[in-house]
Amino acid sequence: MNLSICTISFRHQLVSINHLVTWANANHFNGIELWGAHAKNLMDQPEYGQKWLSGYGLKATMLSDYLPLLGTEHVLYYKVQLLSRLAKHWGAKKIRTFAGDKGSANTSIEERRLLVKQLQKICDWLLCHKLNLVIETHPNTLADSVDSTTQLFAEVAKDNLKLNFDVIHVWESKANVLNALDNLMPFIDHFHFKNISDAEKLDVFAPANVYAAAGTREGMVPLFEGAVDYREFFEYVNQYKNTKLATVDASLEWFGDQCKTVLSRDRYLIQQLSQSYRDTNFA
Repeated sequence: MNLSICTISFRHQLVSINHLVTWANANHFNGIELWGAHAKNLMDQPEYGQKWLSGYGLKATMLSDYLPLLGTEHVLYYKVQLLSRLAKHWGAKKIRTFAGDKGSANTSIEERRLLVKQLQKICDWLLCHKLNLVIETHPNTLADSVDSTTQLFAEVAKDNLKLNFDVIHVWESKANVLNALDNLMPFIDHFHFKNISDAEKLDVFAPANVYAAAGTREGMVPLFEGAVDYREFFEYVNQYKNTKLATVDASLEWFGDQCKTVLSRDRYLIQQLSQSYRDTNFA
């Protein structure tokens, strides 16, 4: 896997893009997942972009934002075109959004039909830029379960619609994570990795809390210290016959404190698991 940091992890810290990229390079990450807000705020500094990033041996693996699917076509089109220009400037091949803001069980047939049409439209616009639209497995969206996510991809039926498999949110849906990985594999273009101390603390990831500087971080724990068994997950991924997983992009999505310490340690442990598997099976 190609591991990235998320610039959103540093949303409440006074650090520059220079500092983040230098640190990511020194700690052996492969890239950065660039938050849309950060990309937009760097527009007046065009010296930062794909060429500059490649000088550090890094790439922008994804531009993560929030498309107004229920807004007017003019507003939606403007946002898609802006993000497309930013993605191309940074060399990112995909733009992340969410499949609405209501859970699948609470979405009417007509509401679902409208969201499908909007996603189809966005995919067509992005195809002109040779970009993928990536939706994320997430509660309170149409990608809140394996069945609804699978149905959504069949409904949209666009080759450049892809999936960001957020492990903890798949686990949150009560699905078996490894079975879900198998079932959703044809759509996966990215992974998000984070963990929680126990299921009762999952509300800590609610947007209203995560994006608030004064929000609680209680329950957020390093990858291998939480309720989701990431050791089992990576052991399964490492032996997966589909070689696509060897080069897929993934981001360590840390929202808590001590960003650098946690991110560098988690990356090291993921690498150690992969190396241990290779040493055991290819000696």
